Amino acid sequence: MSIVETRNETAETVVQIRRCACVVKGGRRFSFAALVVTGDRNGRVGYGYGKAVEVPLAVEKATKASNRSQRKVPLVETTVPHQVVGRFRASRVLLLPARPGTGVIAGACVRAVLEAAGVTDILTKSFGSTNPLNLVKATFDALGQLRTKEEVARLRGVSL
Repeated sequence: MSIVETRNETAETVVQIRRCACVVKGGRRFSFAALVVTGDRNGRVGYGYGKAVEVPLAVEKATKASNRSQRKVPLVETTVPHQVVGRFRASRVLLLPARPGTGVIAGACVRAVLEAAGVTDILTKSFGSTNPLNLVKATFDALGQLRTKEEVARLRGVSL
């Protein structure tokens, strides 16, 4: 995994690069797939998956897809508002809010998403499949379920 800072303060993390082989008459023809997570470290994060014949082209395609798919994540200071479980296929990711100073306690794939989103204090646990693509998608499912107190009050029509 590598983190690259670009001009507009966006963190780009290459989570995984896969090599795929297509067997043809003359031998094997290789292609590459890249999984990239980008975020502004201030509540916006996205992921992309790109495939190409060369690694840099695959990373570039994934980065463009990641920038297009960015979404806003509600944060409470340096952590998430409440406990949540995200699911995608056989992967499950549990996100628990933590006190300031705890740090990001997470595996590599989940850590990439949370750090790109700007979360600095959180406890996580992944269950089931450890496929990086499924873990990233499960983390995004969990982040999509997050709601702030104000948002819940507005949706229920009550005042705090």
